[in-house]
Amino acid sequence: MSEGKRTMFFIFPGQGSQYCGMGSDLVQEFDSAKEVYSRASEVVGYDMEGLSFEDADEKLDLTRYTQVALVTHQLACLVAFRSLVGEDGPVAPSLAAGHSLGEYTALVAGGALSFEDALMLVKHRGELMSVYGEGSMLATTLDLPAAEVLAAKYFCGIGGCNLPEQTVIAGEDRDLDALTEDMSINFPRKRAFRLRTEGAFHTYLMVEAARRFRHVLADVQFRELELDVLSNFTGQAHETSANAIRSGLFFQLFSPVRWFGCLTTALDQGVDTIFEFGGGIGKGKGPEEKRPNLETMVKKTLKMRDHEATYLGAINVAGIYAAAEELVTKSSAKIGLQE
Repeated sequence: MSEGKRTMFFIFPGQGSQYCGMGSDLVQEFDSAKEVYSRASEVVGYDMEGLSFEDADEKLDLTRYTQVALVTHQLACLVAFRSLVGEDGPVAPSLAAGHSLGEYTALVAGGALSFEDALMLVKHRGELMSVYGEGSMLATTLDLPAAEVLAAKYFCGIGGCNLPEQTVIAGEDRDLDALTEDMSINFPRKRAFRLRTEGAFHTYLMVEAARRFRHVLADVQFRELELDVLSNFTGQAHETSANAIRSGLFFQLFSPVRWFGCLTTALDQGVDTIFEFGGGIGKGKGPEEKRPNLETMVKKTLKMRDHEATYLGAINVAGIYAAAEELVTKSSAKIGLQE
């Protein structure tokens, strides 16, 4: 396949993909990544490397810190990747999307936000979600109609639609406990597990945080998008006006994440190469032992749609080099990739 004909899709994971040590390999390998961490520390007012690499005070899993650390790591992966392949030419994506928090990094990739403004936004977003958040989230293998019926019985809401049979339900802890018991009786073959969040994100329990966040959004300048960035709120591309983007981010806080909708929209546009930047999951402790957070959802969607696309996880040094090498055309000059 000619690289010039690729339709590339950049994606960024959300909260839950953080881990102590993320980014530590990047700053040793890429000066550009080191600069991202330095800029991030200036914006947030504390040592981003210390938080992300060592987490001595065990703050990384607290929402107010998780979100800024993930956006920093995602952008560090992206700039390291771009340092290998260049800003123009084969690296330019056709569209971008992020899962929940990752939507902010996608808007940076799309040109609508500066890194500094995105980091400032997620800093305030994380603080508000932490202060005004309550409850928790439950990942299930229920389809959306079944999950909606069950959630409505227990004052819960739908927090995300990741796949046709992967729906996140969120609510107060006592309500989720009752819902889980009901589910074990009436849906014995379905699975459920609690997520690492400090609240029932993307439901009505986030309305107060969203109301306050609206004023923060109003103070930030959004530039014209340079490519399509998909909205979690609609599952479709953001409108290009600044007010429309602000509105989508406002509603995103207390509305389900339509991730499966974002993926199907991207496939409908003919994407054939998908890159995931940042975060990592798995039991291994080091960056080299982590696997991409969104990979399983992406590959299941590709299989369901019988759609062929190359998936590349650029979440650590090895993954970034592999992703960059994938983009080298037969006729391109060498760009300094490791042997």
